[in-house]
Amino acid sequence: MGKRKSRTSKPAPKKPAKLETEFTCPFCNHPGVVECLIDRKGRFAEASCRICQESYATSANALTEPVDVYGEWIDPCVAANEGVVVRRCKPRLGDARGYEADL
Repeated sequence: MGKRKSRTSKPAPKKPAKLETEFTCPFCNHPGVVECLIDRKGRFAEASCRICQESYATSANALTEPVDVYGEWIDPCVAANEGVVVRRCKPRLGDARGYEADL
């Protein structure tokens, strides 16, 4: 005689991680102020900043998500800033000398 087969419960399917819907503005660097609006019937998408009012519009399809719109906006921003040297302010004369010289 054999042992009865026990029913093993199947593991519950894991839910996929949720993607972000609010992002950091590439112009004013405020976190969580860029919102993406996707109109699938009109087939366009727009990402806009609530602080500095910068916006980006692109075409959309049935699979477009907010992270896709933001990514399309960031790519040209990165390409435009590539090769740009960050300019720093020249130190003031008072800052260039030490405090010992003033005493």
